[in-house]
Amino acid sequence: MSNTDSFIDEVTEEVRRDRLYAGFRKYGWIAVLVVILIVGGAAWREYQKAQARSAAQAFGDQITAALESEEPEARIAALKAIETAEPGAQAILSMLLAAELAGADDDAAATQTLQSVANDNAVPLIYRQIASFKALTRSNGGLSVQERRDGFQTLATNANALRLLAEEQLALLDIEEGDTEAALTKLQAILVDSEVTAGLRRRASQLIVSLGGTLDAA
Repeated sequence: MSNTDSFIDEVTEEVRRDRLYAGFRKYGWIAVLVVILIVGGAAWREYQKAQARSAAQAFGDQITAALESEEPEARIAALKAIETAEPGAQAILSMLLAAELAGADDDAAATQTLQSVANDNAVPLIYRQIASFKALTRSNGGLSVQERRDGFQTLATNANALRLLAEEQLALLDIEEGDTEAALTKLQAILVDSEVTAGLRRRASQLIVSLGGTLDAA
């Protein structure tokens, strides 16, 4: 009886192995494909990361080399020669170029370069906001007081990371136009804002005192 049971067990095990092998031949390629996709996907992601790191390093090296030139004209030419397809990198490059143009007393070109970044929808929003802010703060950039005011008012929205800095600039425009009361109102509002930084609080306080205001609201 035991021999019969043993024989039946062996036959059952053999049938199970045959079915398993047949199933693997029929569907095993799916499992292999899944493994390949997982491993291949991870390898591709690592390759992309390595490529991105390499491109970023090369971009940084080009900028460093361009800024090492002693003559402003040479730095400007070197920065203009750098090419990048990444919008964020291009925005950074353009802002560096604008700084060099301003240093070479070409304020109009500096402002135009910054505005081109600010108006490029392909550029990340924060870079566009920074470029717009920098363009508006250039008093010699060819923009009228009203154009600058309109620009700063656009930046002084709740969703903007540069909101309080834009409010500070609006207060400075009020001072420029002789509207002390409007400037004091804006500066006092900055002092009580929960997002005000220590540096901005200090500047606002100094302006309030210099304008004859008080710091009671702070």
